[in-house]
Amino acid sequence: MVALPHAGEGRRPNPLHVTLLLAALLAGVSLLSLGTGAAGLPPARLLSALVGAEPLTRAERLVLYDIRLPRLAMGLVVGAALAAAGALMQGLFRNPLADPGIVGVGAGAGLGAVLAIVLGGLLPPALAALIGGHLVPFAAFLGGWTATLILTRVAASGGATSIATLLLAGIALGAIAGAATGILTYLANDQQLRDLTFWSMGSLAGASWAKIMTALPLILPVLLLAPFLAHALNALALGEVQAAHMGIAVERIKRLAILGTAAAAGAATAIAGGIGFIGIVVPHLLRLATGSDHRALLPNAALLGGTLLIGADMIARTITAPAELPIGIVTASLGAPVFLWILLRRKGLSGI
Repeated sequence: MVALPHAGEGRRPNPLHVTLLLAALLAGVSLLSLGTGAAGLPPARLLSALVGAEPLTRAERLVLYDIRLPRLAMGLVVGAALAAAGALMQGLFRNPLADPGIVGVGAGAGLGAVLAIVLGGLLPPALAALIGGHLVPFAAFLGGWTATLILTRVAASGGATSIATLLLAGIALGAIAGAATGILTYLANDQQLRDLTFWSMGSLAGASWAKIMTALPLILPVLLLAPFLAHALNALALGEVQAAHMGIAVERIKRLAILGTAAAAGAATAIAGGIGFIGIVVPHLLRLATGSDHRALLPNAALLGGTLLIGADMIARTITAPAELPIGIVTASLGAPVFLWILLRRKGLSGI
């Protein structure tokens, strides 16, 4: 069922103006992020260096280029990927409460990471040396991708993909992955338990250009190609039959959206760990501002997702300084009340 427009629909701002505002907001938050941290490089000092008034010292350049810039870039890439993946899933399921976890990315990535942390020591030394510190991200991505392929295979019948079957199979696969994760957690030692806990809550602390470059070839194509699915997702809002009558290749769009979500969200989860609520909250907030037109929603979701994750990372770095709070705790603390508000709003609109 397509939601009817509510009061104020015609008073929404121009989507282009929202895009420009979000771009400016991203620039401002990025500058604050680069000037925030334990090392002495405040925003005012950074601005002074940018305008050429006073060049950075060697120590300040080290902090900026080797620590803060990679962290900023990783926050932007991960936040944009999760938000765009959430917008794709919500458009495909025609439900603003859908998120990338529906296609098994979270469950599969979590199980892959747990396998790498708990059983990684059993790898042959030569293979362990070859993989190096990329074992957990690689296993997490492989787990998320494998789970998605299993779900799409289960949901496919007669050349068509059943959205309802995909959802139910995702719940079942999540339960299986949770049980396997529980068994491995029971077998883990104290250090492995700490690593598991830290990964499951997400963090940008290990940001590096190498990590970003491993995820970017999977995330960037999805961000660039997602807007080309906007027309099809708009048509799907009317229903699959109506979209097919409009000339939309419905099954092809389903596969592209699911695989794109798996690639973007899987790569983001692999390098940053479990970070929740970005994929749910960002698209819904944008729908309140600009409506459900995916031509504006998809690019704006990437901008706002990156901005929110960079802002959450600033909070994580400063609220318990000099210690660092896992960023997943920050996004959950901010996103859970918004998610509850979404549920209450939907309840009010449905008249229940």
